[in-house]
Amino acid sequence: MKKTPKSLRLQIGLFGRTNIGKSSFLNLVAGQDVAITSSIPGTTTDVVEKPMELLPVGPVVFLDTAGINDVSMLCAKRIDKTKKIFDRADIFVLLVTPGCWGEFEESVVLEAKKHKAPLIIAINKIDVEFPDDTFINKVGAVTKNYFFVSSLDKKNRDTYINSFKELILKSCPEDFLKPSPLLGDLVSCESLVVLIVPIDLEAPKGRIILPQVQVIRDLLDNKQAALVVKESEYVSVLRKLKKPPDLVVCDSQVVDFMVANTPVSVKCTTFSIVFSRYKGNLERAVQAAARIDSLGDGDRVLIAESCSHHPIQDDIGRIKIPRWLKKYTGKNLCIESCAGRDFPRDLAEFKLVIHCGGCMITRREMLFRIQKALEEKVPMTNYGVAIACLKGVLPRVLEPFAAELESFKNINLQSKEKKNG
Repeated sequence: MKKTPKSLRLQIGLFGRTNIGKSSFLNLVAGQDVAITSSIPGTTTDVVEKPMELLPVGPVVFLDTAGINDVSMLCAKRIDKTKKIFDRADIFVLLVTPGCWGEFEESVVLEAKKHKAPLIIAINKIDVEFPDDTFINKVGAVTKNYFFVSSLDKKNRDTYINSFKELILKSCPEDFLKPSPLLGDLVSCESLVVLIVPIDLEAPKGRIILPQVQVIRDLLDNKQAALVVKESEYVSVLRKLKKPPDLVVCDSQVVDFMVANTPVSVKCTTFSIVFSRYKGNLERAVQAAARIDSLGDGDRVLIAESCSHHPIQDDIGRIKIPRWLKKYTGKNLCIESCAGRDFPRDLAEFKLVIHCGGCMITRREMLFRIQKALEEKVPMTNYGVAIACLKGVLPRVLEPFAAELESFKNINLQSKEKKNG
């Protein structure tokens, strides 16, 4: 990993009317031409992503959206692309020009409120016209976080960018400035954590996958030790240790192997379950997994991945989970899948959603997906939770999470009481 992954960067969405100067503004911030600019409306037809180090903020990625107020044939597709950025952005930056405020600007303000995202307004093109007091007061009534800029005025770039950075730091979500730990709070300082890392066809050549890298870094940041092994060496490595490890974490695909070979006195879990807590809501994922037992013939189940890798022959999302799910339930289920950011807006037709760990999307985007499922009253669980349930080891791998384990026990108790009448 030579660069910070996009999912770990602050996501800054740029919104504005067609030809308002969003791409020019992005070029000004970047200090180089990263987006095509033109006086012809609709030049930007897709979202332009620009990762950069915006000191002192840190690693960010700007999301330059297409203008959505034109009437071209591609307008509907542009609107759909831009709406997906609403779900993803940590901070909304709305570009406006003096005296121009209408239905579009109000819609972006409403989306920011809906997503509980900070809003910054950039009053652009002040080299052409400086806004009057009436317009400034109108913007100020919407947010105190606004500044003036001319995207084509490179001489005063530092002044504009410094004002912008100050507002970003002021608006930056607390969970970005102080992210919660992955494992650091589960074990004490100087603890030993064994990580079982299978090297399969989905692992990038010469590297290990992102969740495993993040866990190792998290342990090091919290002054804990990580011992990394493949499943084939796990048992022999355990025998060589003078005392048992404080925690074992494995890839979900070998969860039954880990449980069978880990001393009952040692707590264990999976990378995917750890990410369910880190990126989403583990308790809801546990509660949703309980719905697997109630699936019936013909029920639709959605398998959702946040990345868009090329499926391998025995792909975990498209092949293995559907196979395990059908075997466990004994039902003729209708199982569908989606990948990347093609998450369905309408989930009402599904009885269950099983989502990956979400390492390739931000916590905000994952929480929004969880909220959409909640609004549609569709239970949404996680790969790791679902696999552990299908393998019959869910209580065991929830042991490091006391509240979630208690929730699972309560669900089981209620289910038994219901069956007994």
